[in-house]
Amino acid sequence: MEGRRFASGLYVGTVMHHRVKPVRHRLSYRVFSLLADLDELPRLDRELRLFAHNRFGLTSFHDRDFGPLGENAIALKSWAEAQLAAAGIEAGGPVRLLCFPRVLGFVFNPLCVWFCHRPDGTLAAIIHEVSNTFGQRHAYLIPAERGADGLVRQRCDKRFYVSPFMDMETAYHFRIRPPSGEQGEPLSVSIRQTDAAGPVLHASLALRRVELTDGAILRAWARHPLMTAKVVAGIHWEALHLWRKGLAIRPRPPAPAHPVTVVVGTPASTRF
Repeated sequence: MEGRRFASGLYVGTVMHHRVKPVRHRLSYRVFSLLADLDELPRLDRELRLFAHNRFGLTSFHDRDFGPLGENAIALKSWAEAQLAAAGIEAGGPVRLLCFPRVLGFVFNPLCVWFCHRPDGTLAAIIHEVSNTFGQRHAYLIPAERGADGLVRQRCDKRFYVSPFMDMETAYHFRIRPPSGEQGEPLSVSIRQTDAAGPVLHASLALRRVELTDGAILRAWARHPLMTAKVVAGIHWEALHLWRKGLAIRPRPPAPAHPVTVVVGTPASTRF
């Protein structure tokens, strides 16, 4: 950790989606992500010229993009800790949020991952926050425990409508390599979505950490100047292909009554 400027970091890598049934379809594109330590945001705003907190910048982080919907959302860390406390999970340590930053004021985050730690720095829980293109947001809060291989494996049933071409009666299986803060470290989030008959979709986010500096932000932006447009276009391009391949649109049910689904007592498969 010697010489590390921030606990927050910039991560560069690739998003991949591979649908395996009832038709096959695959997409992959390069992205950059921000791991934001919520306690550090004011400092990042002061010390980085190309990053802004709750204001316009080349890249920025706006509190209202995450957690509770609405302009007057309570402080994000307090919100996360309140969710953990309600679930009976120890909190009080760092909360670090992996997300796409706003680029020139625009962002869409299909998935944000909140790494919530205990006071001793160990990982206590992960909040998987999912957004759909209908302006809705939902989160799955799952206790986290690293395996002998350093990975976190989790499982939950789907409760929130995302793709119009995906059934609700499915489950998510997560395999996560959490961040440790070392420069050059890999960070990955892999998701296997299954129905009663087996796998339906494989998705992954594979990233590598670089030091969070103005130079790194500028280089990431120069490589991906239209990243938000690419993310949104990729979602709609995939939907168009699935529609052309004959998939029917599933009706959209009401969003869950509670914005957070707490998952306990559901063992994750060690085979994924």
